[in-house]
Amino acid sequence: MRRLFFSTISLAILATSVFAQKYSNAFLDIGVSARSQAMGNTQVAGVDDVTASFWNPAGLVNLDPDIVQAGFTHSEWFAGIANYDYFGIASQLGARSDSDSKVQRKFQDAVGFSFIRLGIDNIPNTLSLYEDDGTLNYSNVTEFSAADYAFIFSYARKLSIAQSKGLTGVNVGANAKIIHRSVGPFARAWGFGLDLGAQYSISDIRVGLFAKDITSTFNAWNFNFTQDEQETLQLTDNELPESSIELTRPSLVLGVAYDKRIYLSGENQSRKSPTGPFVEVLAEVDLITTFDGQRNVLVSASPLSIDPRAGIELGYNDLIFLRGGFNNFQRATDFDGRNTTVLQPNVGLGIKLFNSLKIDYAYPMGKQALTENSHTISLTLDLNIPRLMETMRRAS
Repeated sequence: MRRLFFSTISLAILATSVFAQKYSNAFLDIGVSARSQAMGNTQVAGVDDVTASFWNPAGLVNLDPDIVQAGFTHSEWFAGIANYDYFGIASQLGARSDSDSKVQRKFQDAVGFSFIRLGIDNIPNTLSLYEDDGTLNYSNVTEFSAADYAFIFSYARKLSIAQSKGLTGVNVGANAKIIHRSVGPFARAWGFGLDLGAQYSISDIRVGLFAKDITSTFNAWNFNFTQDEQETLQLTDNELPESSIELTRPSLVLGVAYDKRIYLSGENQSRKSPTGPFVEVLAEVDLITTFDGQRNVLVSASPLSIDPRAGIELGYNDLIFLRGGFNNFQRATDFDGRNTTVLQPNVGLGIKLFNSLKIDYAYPMGKQALTENSHTISLTLDLNIPRLMETMRRAS
C-alpha cells in the first residue's frame, strides 16, 4: 500500500516538474555526506576532502598529495522506501612550479568524480491491472523504479603566491555534471550543467564561493507510453505529458569558516611546530542565494531569496568528532494564525580508525527535515598509493 502511494506521488511529481522549474534537480541539494548533514550542509568554505567534488571543487586541492580518497554515503527515507546513495573518489595530480625575479608561484592540480542516486524501487505499475471486461488481473502488475542520477566530474587548481608579506592562497575549481532522471519505462531525461568554485584562506579564516548551474542546467524529458497506457490515462482523467526542457537556474553559495587548532599543552603554543594532544574547532556560516523567484526561506523576495545555514565541528586529535548545525529555515503559520520561523537542527559524530578509515553519522531532527527520522552513515577511506606500491614491491 505504501509503495502504491509513492507510485502516485512519483507520477505526480513527474507531471509537474517539467513545468515548475523552481525546485528542479532538488536531489542535488540534499548533501553527500553525514559530516555535511550534521553541520547543516555548511561545507563550501571548509570542505577539504573527497566530497569537495560536490560542495566546492576548489577544495579538492586540500587533499594529501600521497592519498587517493574515496567516500561512500547511504541513507534510507520513509522506512526504507527511498534510498540515497553516494560514491566519490578524488586525488591530486601533483605539483609544478615556475618563477621569475619577483614572485614564485606553485601550481597544484586535483581531480574528482562523484556519483549520486536517489531512487524509489519496486513501485507497482497498475496501468494494466484491469482486463478489457473490467475484471482485476493482478498478474498484469509489474514493478518499476523512479530514480535520479548525477555524474559529477571535477577539476581544481591551487595557486599560491609567496611574497615578502607572507603567503596567500587561492583555490579554484569547476564541475561538469551529467544528470539522468527516469520513471520506469515511461519517462527519461538527460541533462548537463557546469559549476564554478573558489576558496581563499588567510590565517584561521577560510572563505568559499560556489556558483552552481552557471549555464542553467537543463533536463530534456522524453515520454514513452504504449497506446493502451495512453488510453488508460485518458480514461482516468490524467493528462498525457509532452516532451519538454526543464531548467535549473543558477544559484550562489557564499561561506565563511573559522578553523582553529588548540594544543592542550601550554608549552606547545609557542613552538613553530607544536605536538601533543589538540582540539580543533571548525565553524562555518553559509548563505545560499537563489534567483528563481520567491522561496519560503529566511530572506524571501523575488526574484532573489537567501537561505542561511550554520554548523560547527569539534575534533580531538583528528580521531573523534562531534558536530551540530542548523539549516532549512522556513516561515510557518501556527494554529493561532501567527507567523513563526522554524528551522532544522542536526547532530552527528565521527570516528577515525587505523589512520585511514573515517566513519561518520548524522541525524536530522525536527519537522523541517527532508530526511526526518532517517539515519545517514558515511565512510571515507584514504589510500596511500606510494605505501601500497612499496608494499607490493617488497612482496614481489
